[in-house]
Amino acid sequence: MAGEKGPKSKKLKKTQTNDGEGNEENSAGPSEEQQHAALFPPTFSVSEIKNKQRRHFMFMKLKQEKRKEKLAIKKKRKKEREALGDKAPPKPVPKTIENQRVYDETTVDPADEEVAFDEATDEFAPYFNRQTTPKILITTSDRPRGRTVRFTQLLTSVIPNSHYYYRRGLALKRIIPQCIAREFTDLIVINEDRKIANGLVLCHLPHGPTAHFKMSSVRLRKEMKRKGKEPTEHKPEVILNNFTTRLGHNIGRMFASLYPHDPQFIGRQVATFHNQRDYIFFRYHRYIFKNEKKVGIQELGPRFTLKLRSLQKGTFDSKYGEYEWIHKRHEMDTSRRKFHL
Repeated sequence: MAGEKGPKSKKLKKTQTNDGEGNEENSAGPSEEQQHAALFPPTFSVSEIKNKQRRHFMFMKLKQEKRKEKLAIKKKRKKEREALGDKAPPKPVPKTIENQRVYDETTVDPADEEVAFDEATDEFAPYFNRQTTPKILITTSDRPRGRTVRFTQLLTSVIPNSHYYYRRGLALKRIIPQCIAREFTDLIVINEDRKIANGLVLCHLPHGPTAHFKMSSVRLRKEMKRKGKEPTEHKPEVILNNFTTRLGHNIGRMFASLYPHDPQFIGRQVATFHNQRDYIFFRYHRYIFKNEKKVGIQELGPRFTLKLRSLQKGTFDSKYGEYEWIHKRHEMDTSRRKFHL
């Protein structure tokens, strides 16, 4: 009420007189620093907010502010480098798991005579000496589902001189002698579980070795976005990247022996096996010349990822086979920076 008098009205008058001095300063509104302090006090933690929507909103706001700070620092450094010109210090190398990798004693030196002698006398020497021509048999586990069958058919389109045969319940011990009699140089078996391809066995013939891989992230050609036209019958180039240890060299030579020598460059097709943190990524591309300086790539598919589980001497033998290497997760994966390939 306007005419109301009493202790409450006196208190109001006192507060008005006390705050009257700072009205001029506050008329401009709170500064950005004050707003930031109000939103995020020094001991602020987003996890303390109980309301889920409010917590998500505050988290996104905090994330956005950190991103703005990073961009501001980045722009400032860029201006400083442009101002210094040639005198600017070199850019710092970012720390990654790869460049902080634990040194492996079996890392291969290209000039090592022992490695050169071993490679000249191993099971893949006839291929690298051009004494044999790759001929690959691709099959699956018993009673494969449609997606696995389509995947194996796609493999035949990216591996030249490969043939797909239905398994018909035969054991691998019976298939391998028939492959050797028909002069096949490699046997690929695609395993599946719950209609999803999850394993690959690669057996080099006639004397081995046999590698067993876990397979994941399988994408068929029709499931890929921005894919190119189907691969042609030209022999592709092969890129083997980052196979540095003795074990990695053996696996790389095994993949190389799947493809024939003398790629047909007119086809502009490339098969890539890229090893990163012991995961082997397979990609199949066609490169396109945009002009004399720029080149683009177009993925053709399929794509998948492999993880080595074991390497066995000789051909496939699940009971009496001698293993060169077995991945024991609890014993070997003690450090995130230690890799085997």
